[in-house]
Amino acid sequence: MWYVSFYYYDWTGKNCRKVKRDFKTRREALEWEQHFRMKEGANLDMVFSDFVKAYTRSMQPKLKHNTWLTKEHIVRSKVLPYFADKKMRDISAKDIIQWQNVQISYRDEKGKPHAPTYLKTMQAELSALFNHAVRFYELKCNPVIKAGPLGKGVRDGAA
Repeated sequence: MWYVSFYYYDWTGKNCRKVKRDFKTRREALEWEQHFRMKEGANLDMVFSDFVKAYTRSMQPKLKHNTWLTKEHIVRSKVLPYFADKKMRDISAKDIIQWQNVQISYRDEKGKPHAPTYLKTMQAELSALFNHAVRFYELKCNPVIKAGPLGKGVRDGAA
């Protein structure tokens, strides 16, 4: 069995030791260490799904339970299937536009599309994720803003 043992600086600047045991291969141990360091070091080489986990740790305690459940459902069902394996730094406005087009063309089993207000809510949740990356992970800009709006709000004429 393999294990990893290393030191890192936590969010307070304190030097901490991390040990994790019982990996079956050396490669598994090194991959786990790499993912841990990316999350702790705010490195945008992490894949989108890892960033969502870091976002969850940061934001879930700050939000009401039902608000979090809504946000989590949209991210899990509408955003993660599309972006899960892409690196954060590689997601561009072009990728966001392709995602928007997939959402616009979606039809349920009865042939009904997403409501314009729901499209706008999905866009807002995706934008919130990237705003978090801009604020705390040094992402240069939010690609969702560059891609432009999706859907309509209640004030935009949709009811």
